[in-house]
Amino acid sequence: MHQTRNEVIRLLPLPRKGTKYIAYAVRHNSTSVPVVIAIRDMLKLASTTKEVKHMIHNKMLQVNGHIVKDLHDPITLFSILQADKKYKLMILPTGRFAFEETKDNTHLLKIVGKTAIGKGLLQYNLYDGTNVISKENMSVGDTVVIDFENKIKKHVAIEKGKKVSVFFGSNVGRQGIISDADGQNVTVNLDGEKEGIVLHRAHVIAQ
Repeated sequence: MHQTRNEVIRLLPLPRKGTKYIAYAVRHNSTSVPVVIAIRDMLKLASTTKEVKHMIHNKMLQVNGHIVKDLHDPITLFSILQADKKYKLMILPTGRFAFEETKDNTHLLKIVGKTAIGKGLLQYNLYDGTNVISKENMSVGDTVVIDFENKIKKHVAIEKGKKVSVFFGSNVGRQGIISDADGQNVTVNLDGEKEGIVLHRAHVIAQ
């Protein structure tokens, strides 16, 4: 479960020179951080892969409240990694992943699909592969805030006035305010700029 250093996604803050092979995540490899890279290379909580394995074996690591079972488990955007402290995965304006300390017990996930399952219930497919069920009618592209038991605590629609983060494309890592939402596109004024730019709603996450 490795890739060459030249194949590493730009989001990972790793130097271009070093060992030939780098670990990759078992899922969402193009948009996530493998646990081993998070602990060893980004947070510096371990010096070697062996030390990370020891932490996993002793159930010292959790992602969104679930015990980490493998070095290659993915940490997706806005997920909460618990080690010595809690850390939230963010994207910096430089377009690179970074962890920031947090006290949150919830995390943001984008809705990527939904299905009616009867009795007024809807099943929502979320960005990281999680499925949740709710009676509330939400739109694909919207955001839900869920706790570590996968219960929806809040719904954030893609609509005018909402704050968004860009997680895909040339503006990745930037934040802004939606000035218009029309079908599959949204106009966003990034970082306080007066002139809005048009982005696909799939490429932003409302907060």
